[in-house]
Amino acid sequence: MKRRDCLRLSAGWIAASAAGLALAQAPEAPQVEVWKDPNCGCCNDWIRHLQAHGFRVRAHDVGNTAARQWLGMPQALGSCHTARVGGYVIEGHVPASDIQRLLRERPAALGLAVQRMPVGSPGMDGPEYGGRRDPYDVLLVQRDGTTRVYASYHQTQAPTAATPGAEPGWADGEVRRLDPSAGKITLRHGEIAEWDMPPMTMVFQVRDPSMLQGLQVGMKVRFRAQKHQDAYVVTEIKPAP
Repeated sequence: MKRRDCLRLSAGWIAASAAGLALAQAPEAPQVEVWKDPNCGCCNDWIRHLQAHGFRVRAHDVGNTAARQWLGMPQALGSCHTARVGGYVIEGHVPASDIQRLLRERPAALGLAVQRMPVGSPGMDGPEYGGRRDPYDVLLVQRDGTTRVYASYHQTQAPTAATPGAEPGWADGEVRRLDPSAGKITLRHGEIAEWDMPPMTMVFQVRDPSMLQGLQVGMKVRFRAQKHQDAYVVTEIKPAP
């Protein structure tokens, strides 16, 4: 074999070895464990947001109340999902960029939280919200439960006026799916002030499957619901006038 050929083969072997070594040493994307309700659309949208920013996600569709408690996140900071990554607890619709910053800076803290479900946060920013952006803070939560603002988003907006003629305790919605065998209904609903819940599409249990009789997809309705553990249960529903 000519010396030139030997040099070419050697150079190729060195390049391949270097590439293999670099691949072997590349850090694996962080894995986020998420506890959520299996029917929560905004939780699934938040998971897709994390995946789009390089995180691996493992979801547990068992609700998040118990996980929030044993992970030590204060109930007062609760949202619709609880997560764990890199030794930190993440509560609610925290942007991926803030989680990445947390993992870079490694502060002595329990984790991050976004209370409730503010419109405009990741997972709560779909087209159904019509471009609405509510102000919210990402809180750095200490192990003693105290907090400080870690990041802030969106400017303050004027509060939304109540719908004229709305009945106290009732919410407006549109039927998107009916599942009588499982006792579930999917509603695209307006704001539910008593839960501080913005407009969204959500799956509800119904108190009695017979309540779904006479309803049709696309029908405008008014309904009342109660929160039971990690599920929302419709207790009354009627066609909108």
